[in-house]
Parts: sequence; structure tokens; C-alpha cells
Amino acid sequence: MTVPRLLAVDLDGTLLDRTGVPHATDLKALRAAVARGLFVSIVTGRLYTGTRAVAEAIGLDGPLGCADGSHVVDAKSGRTVVHHGIRGAHAARLREGLASAGVATFVFTREVIVHDEQGAPYADYVSAWSKELRKTHAIEEHAAWTQEEGVTAVVAVGPEGRIAQAVDGIRTGLAEVAQVLHFPVGKGDLWAFIARSHGPTKGTALAHVAKHHGVDLSDVVVVGDWWNDVPMFEAAGRSFCMGHGPDEVKQRASDRLSATRDTGGGVAQVLADVFGVRAP
Repeated sequence: MTVPRLLAVDLDGTLLDRTGVPHATDLKALRAAVARGLFVSIVTGRLYTGTRAVAEAIGLDGPLGCADGSHVVDAKSGRTVVHHGIRGAHAARLREGLASAGVATFVFTREVIVHDEQGAPYADYVSAWSKELRKTHAIEEHAAWTQEEGVTAVVAVGPEGRIAQAVDGIRTGLAEVAQVLHFPVGKGDLWAFIARSHGPTKGTALAHVAKHHGVDLSDVVVVGDWWNDVPMFEAAGRSFCMGHGPDEVKQRASDRLSATRDTGGGVAQVLADVFGVRAP
């Protein structure tokens, strides 16, 4: 790295506290960075509708990486720069697999998350991606499955056995077009999985952001805390992992922070130590 020119930050677990609000110290530091002319962006797993308010609070201009790289959006206009969806016959196969597994299903479009009555008990959990939730009569019949641009992502929630059934079927039939992750939700037998188009990551989104600003990836600094941040850790010239991140994720970053999602201050520390920007 020569002179760092762009900072990209994750949201949940990095800039935001557990309630989804930006840490005050970090927000002030980011505003100071923008005022000084530093390029700043957000690269997050959230949809654009779950990201827009934070981008506006910082005063960002330029592209944002949303949905873990599946959707790159202009911060001010909301215009889509690039969108990678699961579409056509592949979307139909995903829909059929979830219906046969009998799990609560949430379909992510570029703007909203759609679910039916079966998903209602888990709406609060899914709202971490976006507060723009829409309830429909039967999720398997919703028009989002057949739209030309495809679905941005699909999340399913249910007992571990049913989630495993759904994952096995989707990985077998859609391995070339979809990436699938499954994980426990809290304690007990409740699990979830997310399926997105194969290929896009936070690393590919970061490349779009850097290109827009005319910055080489070697001159980009990123801050994150979780497994989905690893691709942008690997793409950037310098990467910082928050203090609460898993040890394996920390090992993939070039630097580690002591700040956590509870204390905040990690982004402000990076701005001060690497860019010489301090909040007033």
C-alpha cells in the first residue's frame, strides 16, 4: 500500500451497534473523513433499503456494495450499478426445493423482502437485512420468483433437519449458479440458510467501488468482523477485523482491532491511525 485513498466499512458488527444504530464516535469520524475529501463506502450484507439511511447519515456519494456484493447501488440516486440475481429455471428450482422442505421462506428483491404467514414469526430476525418487509398470501406464488432480474437472495428459517434437506437439494441442483450458507439461529434447533447468485462477494463489490473512484485496490482499507468480510479483506491493500470477530476471520485480516460491536470506535481508530482523520 502506498497512500490509502478509500475506506470501505461493513455495517452490522462493525459500524452499527446491536440495535442497528451507528456508533456515535465512528459516525462523526466518517463524516469528518468525507468532509476532508476521503473516499468512503459501505460494503454490507444488507439490502440497499437497509443501508440507505446510514449512507445518508454519513453523507456518502458513489457506489455501495449491498447483499454481499449481489447488488451494487449508487448511494444518492439508488440507481442499480450491477445486480446478480438467481433467475429463470434456476429460481424455479430453488422455489420448488424450499416448498418441498416446508421451511419459512423470505425472497429478497432489490428493494424489499417478501414472506407469507409461515415466515411471520421470523420477520424480526430477517429485518436485519432490511426493514422493508412485505407479506403475501403464498410465497411460492409471488411474482418475484419470475421477474427478469431474478431474486437477489433467498433466506429460509426452520428446524435443522429441514434446513439441511433444503440445502442438500439446492447444492445438488444449483451448485453452478448459487452459493448457499447455513447456520444456527440463536440456541436450540432453529437454523437458517441464505442462497445468492454464485460469484459476487464483498470483494467483487469492493472492486466496483474502487474502480468508480479511480483507486487501486492496493490503496483501499476495509473494516469488518465476519466471514462474509473475508473476500474484501483479501481484495483490499489493508484490512482490519473487529475485536469480537472469530479467530479464523481475524487471521485473514492484516490488522486486528480491540474495539467490538459493543464498544464501537473501531472505524474511528482506523481513520485516525491510517488516514490521520479525527472527529471534531
